[in-house]
Amino acid sequence: MVATDTIARLRSGRRIWAIASVHGAASRLAALAQRIVPKLRPRDAIVFMGNLIGGPPGGEPPDIVTTLDIALRLRRTVLSKPGAHACDVVFLRGAQEEMWSKLDQLHFAVNARDVLRWMLHHGVGATIEAYAGPDAIAEGLRAVGAGPMMTARWTAALRAAVRAHAGHEALYTAVKRAALSEDGRLLFVNHGVDPTKPLERQGDSFWWGAAQPFERIAEPFGGVQRAVRGFDRAHPGVASGAVGMTVDGGCGFGGPLLAVLLDRDGQELER
Repeated sequence: MVATDTIARLRSGRRIWAIASVHGAASRLAALAQRIVPKLRPRDAIVFMGNLIGGPPGGEPPDIVTTLDIALRLRRTVLSKPGAHACDVVFLRGAQEEMWSKLDQLHFAVNARDVLRWMLHHGVGATIEAYAGPDAIAEGLRAVGAGPMMTARWTAALRAAVRAHAGHEALYTAVKRAALSEDGRLLFVNHGVDPTKPLERQGDSFWWGAAQPFERIAEPFGGVQRAVRGFDRAHPGVASGAVGMTVDGGCGFGGPLLAVLLDRDGQELER
């Protein structure tokens, strides 16, 4: 398996910090960053494993803007270390980032109202309100009811709101589908992977999940010895199988934000 423009390659990564889904829990990410920063070494890498944004309806009130600001500060800290490469801090695409990117194409949808309502049910509303204010969801529902032109104006306003926050637009543009260690033995994804397919042909398995349960991947595939994900609907904490490792304590759903530090062989050094 080789890196592509959508699959990151961690060029340094002597040690890799893998951070679970945050779901806009800024205070938890700030506390985690305070724990990580004193422990950083030159050539450490960090992978944010998707769902940095968004928030489950009825879950903890998210602070999307502050969350991204904290993540960008942590990125700058990592890249200030000797020997660091820009590619050694990776933001993965989770379901929340996927929905956010698809909003930009909403005016092309035949059933735009249904699509927007489905996205709202799955947590994109928190990100919309974070950038455009508490009335933005109602405005969006009116826009999709009025047709493609009004929908395009609404999504253009969302883009402008994102650009008002330094670094946010660039972060969204830079999200990757997956990340590989330099030797290809460690794979990082948001939610799932189909071991029968090459990485570049996974489709949306990375963020919506594959047919085969992650924890049942029994054998290495395509050179990958250890696959790590940052979201599981069951939020099991840190759970390891023969190949798959899940890191998700339920952040945003009332649980803690978890991270693990792995060596280049995928062995856990710290959590």
